[in-house]
Amino acid sequence: MNANFDAVLDRYNQRAAEEAAEWARIDRAQVFGARDKFLLHVGQEVANFLRDLAIARKAVRIVELGTSYGYSTLFLADAARVTGGRLLTFDVSAEKQDYARAQLADAGLDSFVDFYAGDALELLDDVEGGFDLVLIDIWKDLYVRCFEAVRPKLAENGIIAADNILRPVEARPEAEAYRAAVKADPAMQTVLLPIGSGIELSCLWTRQPE
Repeated sequence: MNANFDAVLDRYNQRAAEEAAEWARIDRAQVFGARDKFLLHVGQEVANFLRDLAIARKAVRIVELGTSYGYSTLFLADAARVTGGRLLTFDVSAEKQDYARAQLADAGLDSFVDFYAGDALELLDDVEGGFDLVLIDIWKDLYVRCFEAVRPKLAENGIIAADNILRPVEARPEAEAYRAAVKADPAMQTVLLPIGSGIELSCLWTRQPE
């Protein structure tokens, strides 16, 4: 991290603070229609955790499903810089990715990121596997399908982090369906971390020869 990173992070955090106040004023019936205008970010605590995890894992193939406006992208791109790896980030909105790309450029991290605009589940079919770390942070009804898409592409001891497992409570049924799908795979070791909005952290456990 450096001054450019810090300046971009300050910009994101200022936007998040302003949006928090606006979010509180929105009628719950209007939330769904307004959600695309907000960062809906993982938060700095989780973002720092994911960055540190990627570096500790020495992840060189990092995947983010759900670029949005690029908050977590900033941290994962910095991890790729440290490990000498690449971040592959997917989002259905090219407009959001344009915003994220501009922030990454200001932070000096855009050269570590490959942006994929479109349906992540379709785009993943043509992406080479060997994923060391995957962040799933898109619409919750897609979580199980995302797991099914990335699971065969995980590297040995690859890790999947899924956000929003505890909150919002409205998405709890989808979150529980995701957790059940992961737990049903005997090769996956998984734990729920009560940080941020709840992170399900799952690792492809590779048994070593005896």
